Parts: sequence; structure tokens; C-alpha cells
Amino acid sequence: MRNGELPSSLLFACTYNSIRSPMAEALARRLYGQAVYIESVGVHCGDLDAFVLAVLDEIGIDSHAHRAKSFDDVEASSFDLIVSLSPEAHHSALEFTRSAATDVEYWPVPDPSAVEGSRETRLDAYRRVRDLILTRLKTRFGSPSGPTL
Repeated sequence: MRNGELPSSLLFACTYNSIRSPMAEALARRLYGQAVYIESVGVHCGDLDAFVLAVLDEIGIDSHAHRAKSFDDVEASSFDLIVSLSPEAHHSALEFTRSAATDVEYWPVPDPSAVEGSRETRLDAYRRVRDLILTRLKTRFGSPSGPTL
């Protein structure tokens, strides 16, 4: 799949489906949701991080309805592309797609929950991750079909 080319179905994966992959899912849905089926999973299931909700709310995206899923909850053949956002998720995605015609890309994204400090310091870390994912989405998939961010 070439840069600028939208898949018809896209799965984002991270370690717990609580920070990076739900953030990527929400941003991608805002940008490409009219043209692409988009979901997210984790290697494990975790609760959606409150800082994710806060930094998405800042740009007008409500993700309060997100429910964590794992690779066990989806079929590899249902997706044209899986984007893994953590090393553990990348390993799992490669195993998951071993017998499927699904492309896998690795976009290394830092875990903002590792940042310590004040609430504002931590929010800034989540904003940087949000903006990194947003830039990567636009670079990889081109101009959005829906509302822009």
C-alpha cells in the first residue's frame, strides 16, 4: 500500500488499547471515517486513559464511548492494514496476520504515561503524542475526506 493510499479497513494496535491506539482510532475516524472502516485493539485490554479523553476533547473529539478490545476480538482478514504503535503490538500484529493478506506497518510512538510531573506536564506529553499521530496520519494517508483538524 503506497503513501497517500487509503485502505478500506484500518486497525490500530498498541499494548493496552488505552492510550495510543484509541487516540489514533479517534483521530483517523475524524479525518477518514467517511471512507475507511477504523478500529483499535491492544495486546491486552485496559481502561481508556483519562488524559486521552482530555486531549481529544481539546480538539472536539469525544471518545468517552470507547471500549477496549484485544486482538482476540477481531479477525485479521477484516483489515487491509494494521498500524502498530508499540513494539509489543507490532510483534503481536505480525503473529496475528501470519495467515492473512493484511499489511502491517510499525509507527513507533512513545508512551506518554511514562512522563511524570504535574498534570500540565503530563497533558503536554499526551498532546505531543496526539499531534505526532495526527501528523503521521496526514503524511501517510493524505488529505482527509471529512472534517479536518
